[in-house]
Amino acid sequence: MSYDALFAPLKLGALDLPNRILMAPLTRCRAEDGHVPGPLMAQYYAQRASAGLIVAEATMAMEGNSAFWREPGIYSKAQIEGWRRVTQAIHDKGGRIALQIWHGGRACHPLLNDGAIPVAPSPIAITDDDVLTPQGKQPYVTPRELRDDEIAGIVAGFAQAARNAKEAGFDAVELHGANGYLLDEFLRDGANKRSGPYGGPLENRARLLFEALEAVTTVWGAERVGLRISPLNSYNSMKDSDPVGLTAWLAERLNVFGLAYLHVMRADFANQQKADVLTPARAGFKGVLIGNMGYDAAEADAAIRAGQLDAVAFGAPFIANPDFPARIKSGAPLNAPNPATFYTQGAAGYTDYPALAEQAATS
Repeated sequence: MSYDALFAPLKLGALDLPNRILMAPLTRCRAEDGHVPGPLMAQYYAQRASAGLIVAEATMAMEGNSAFWREPGIYSKAQIEGWRRVTQAIHDKGGRIALQIWHGGRACHPLLNDGAIPVAPSPIAITDDDVLTPQGKQPYVTPRELRDDEIAGIVAGFAQAARNAKEAGFDAVELHGANGYLLDEFLRDGANKRSGPYGGPLENRARLLFEALEAVTTVWGAERVGLRISPLNSYNSMKDSDPVGLTAWLAERLNVFGLAYLHVMRADFANQQKADVLTPARAGFKGVLIGNMGYDAAEADAAIRAGQLDAVAFGAPFIANPDFPARIKSGAPLNAPNPATFYTQGAAGYTDYPALAEQAATS
């Protein structure tokens, strides 16, 4: 197959993409001490520069909100310098990269944050998993409910992260509104049980997300800002009573921001909720729509041809195949990813997956 749709250029806000094969944000836990991106991260991302756009992993917008122990941040000078080396390495190879800015919310843990209790819209703990800490796997704790008067500081933190991302040389930013982290926790009614201006009806639950989007687009211009959502995903003990209705409502109201794209995770990792959220997203959102979760090249190409999507973000295939677009184009077999090394440290299972040229040289 030629996959012409996947390899068609795409205007993504202010960016001109050479193909529609995007690299999804993938937490890999390879940051150095101080949550600083190091040379290994620069090598990893540069290896994958042939993606139409790389969306870098969830990155702490503000200090004291670690949920993964070794995830990167974008709040310190050292982190900005580390990310600048990453972006320069990608640009040197002709690639483009967006930074996913993020607040972990109730998924954070005191052992990762100098004893600080995590914050959330409501004091409801994650119960479907444990968190990895320097002391091993630990249960999540019950978060502290954010006060209304603290929320402006969260919004300001996203704005500063956006300024720092610009200083670090990124081409765009993606606001992380998915997977049970702070913005998603406010948005979905399974985690948001508060009253007042940020709780109750959907227009209140979406208020923090919209305030953060307004702050970030003021820094970057909307044409370089995207948003990722996961209306169905139950990861981190998440659920909404009406995920399709939420998607339809949100997609339509996002148009006022003029975003570069909307990035929709179409399914649930645990298959607890099943529905079609892409159709209402496509119907309501007038900009570029990116689909994600479980696509192979054939389904992705067909979805773009049918007008259901404008691009597809691939996750696991990019972990094991740094030259994933070239493999699609040539029909070459894919390397299989090793889940045991997804969240470890070091080069193994990170920068040592071979590209086609390397495999040919050793065959």
